[in-house]
Amino acid sequence: MSARVPKQPPLLLSALPIVALLLFLAAIVVFLGADAISEYSHTALLGASVFAIVLALAAGCLSRRGMTVGFRRSAAQILPAVPMLICIAMVSTTWMLSGVVPTLIDYGIRMLSPTFFLVVTCAVCSVISVLTGSSWSTIATIGVAFMGIGTVMGFHPGWIAGAIISGAYFGDKVSPLSDTTVVASSACGVDLFKHIRYLMLTSIPSMGIALLVFLFAGLVSSPASEVAATEITDKLNEVFDISPYTLVIPVITIAMIVLRVPTLTTLFCSSLLGLVGIFVFQPGIVAMLGADGWPVMIARLLWSETAFATGSAMFDDLVSTSGITGMLPTVALVLCAMLFGTVMIGTGMLSRLTHALTARLRGCFALVGSTVAGGLFINSCTADQYLSLIIGGNMFRNAYRRFGLEPRLLSRTLEDSVSVTSVLIPWNSCGVTQSAVLGVATLTYLPFCIFNYLSPLMSLLMAFTGYKIRQKVVSPRYAAA
Repeated sequence: MSARVPKQPPLLLSALPIVALLLFLAAIVVFLGADAISEYSHTALLGASVFAIVLALAAGCLSRRGMTVGFRRSAAQILPAVPMLICIAMVSTTWMLSGVVPTLIDYGIRMLSPTFFLVVTCAVCSVISVLTGSSWSTIATIGVAFMGIGTVMGFHPGWIAGAIISGAYFGDKVSPLSDTTVVASSACGVDLFKHIRYLMLTSIPSMGIALLVFLFAGLVSSPASEVAATEITDKLNEVFDISPYTLVIPVITIAMIVLRVPTLTTLFCSSLLGLVGIFVFQPGIVAMLGADGWPVMIARLLWSETAFATGSAMFDDLVSTSGITGMLPTVALVLCAMLFGTVMIGTGMLSRLTHALTARLRGCFALVGSTVAGGLFINSCTADQYLSLIIGGNMFRNAYRRFGLEPRLLSRTLEDSVSVTSVLIPWNSCGVTQSAVLGVATLTYLPFCIFNYLSPLMSLLMAFTGYKIRQKVVSPRYAAA
């Protein structure tokens, strides 16, 4: 007897888990505030996953084979993020305690003008991200330092995180070293450098506007008093040995990234360099934390919170570290997002919804608009930008060919709607990670990530005007296929 083939889920039923998830998250924001999203997102994702399974079971579209395929596809993209999150936690801890971040904060406060801080932050993060091809590494290293500098200067954390993320994701998006850029171009069958050149038409205007916004924000800002900044620098020099020699650690790290050393290896080596730096550059910290011996000290500072009690609440919050335990809720959230992606893919609900998005498309603007909407939607379902790029490329490729549109238009639109917006979704692996690394809730920094939400809007504008968009004439028979 042949195995029963599961039915295709109805469209309305397929949409219900997404609707339930969004309604639950909206209720959290309304009744508990945006900061509560990170605390309750686990519950929301698990609840939506169970709800989807119940619906699929009732509709007869649940199968072991489908769930196995869904798990493999979702896990293959999301699970590699878990060891990277652990390494990022170790980098954050060791770079702080070895004096790398305190040195950068001290130099930044003394050298950077508050008026130009936001625009310089965005520009520097973009340059480093272009050179390294990694938004995650840029944010986890230099981004953390800029976060500390901006906090001392008195900027709203959303503005600081927005400038860091805007710059890092611009660089990641246009760098030939970026894995997301390679995935987007290859998923659509486009030469990498043709893809990047075409991407510049939307990325450069978006970044130009973002830099102007950050410049204006700096001009009208009211930074903290010089007395407060002086107090922090005095405390930094009192607790840490501020030295330019500590900067050899980030220099080696950036060199490893530029040389295309694998990200996980780079982050692990960077954390080891930071750990060695604690003993080499910060004997005072070793004396303060190493009463039980250095093996116990290393295990404690890497695993758990290291708190300072200097009498200055702002300074203590700035330099205290949370270790690996502080990253565990983020790891749990990533795993919950993977489970939700598994269920949506494995039950066929995602494919049913994406088919509905492409079934009745007509014209260039409608197609690009559907690609933007589809990219955001798939990003929300799969909680992973790589999987979203691959699914989006496969889903829309034939539709673009049917209307005689170039595949590079598809690859650019996917980058504009998937790669840069992943960090704006609270349960996406990017949103979860950057929120944890910078210590700012996703919905808090979202309004200030100017480049990230201008990119899909710029794609829509280009499609509306038809600028630099070539369309071949196709036969009526092929267009109707």
